[in-house]
Amino acid sequence: MDSGLIENVMALAVKAGKAILEVYEGDEFKVVKKADDSPVTAADLAAHNILQPGLEVLLDDVPVLSEESAIPDFSERSQWHKYWIIDPLDGTKEFINRNGEFTVNIALIENSVPILGVVYVPVTGITYAGLFEQGAFKQDSKGNRSAINVRSMAKRGNADSPVAVVASRRHGAGAVDRLLETLAKNLGEVETRNMGSSLKLCLVAEGGADLYPRLAPTMEWDTAAAQAVVEAAGGAVLNADFELMRYNTKDDLLNPHFYVIGDPDFSWQELLSV
Repeated sequence: MDSGLIENVMALAVKAGKAILEVYEGDEFKVVKKADDSPVTAADLAAHNILQPGLEVLLDDVPVLSEESAIPDFSERSQWHKYWIIDPLDGTKEFINRNGEFTVNIALIENSVPILGVVYVPVTGITYAGLFEQGAFKQDSKGNRSAINVRSMAKRGNADSPVAVVASRRHGAGAVDRLLETLAKNLGEVETRNMGSSLKLCLVAEGGADLYPRLAPTMEWDTAAAQAVVEAAGGAVLNADFELMRYNTKDDLLNPHFYVIGDPDFSWQELLSV
């Protein structure tokens, strides 16, 4: 894959992030509820209006699927072998609460596999990016770039190096609590951290956490970009059957429950299936 493509995608993400911050840093912003009762703001729409046309010209005849646009029927989508999928503002509730934990998510899907992913954090200026089988990196607000990798589970589970689990601040708490009890019983010392948006997957990708269990609903645009980063960094995103999570395979765009794992050589399935 042309490495210049990811540079163009990153530039678009930064541009969308600037539009988001213009709203975020304003005195107040209006929140509207969509048909599914999820919130949307002017920032979501401003980012969408930058990303959709910007991506459409990067690759010929590659459609763009956005959370903020009409979703084509599966009869049409099933013909897509390559397409962009975007969440212009992932973590709208975090945006509304002004905690900074929201991102711009852009992924390129080919044959149901996320092969390119960019996750941009407007408040910090940090970008996470990954290319299928080519590696992942993190870039700071000054343009400094470093490779990122998931970390090994070897020797984890003691006070000096606990197993680190990152979880949603808002969703699936009961099921996650039960899972944490199982991990502590079997692995020893476990620490948890809560945060919003696709930052949870990126934390696993950069070796800051070992596991992110998502035991509550998400949509495909919530995860595709960060999954590309995780897998480029050596990790995996697995569904409840411990198969790699895939995209655009059915009528709806709802993800199954899933696990983001850092060390793919560790026996996660045996542990998490109990």
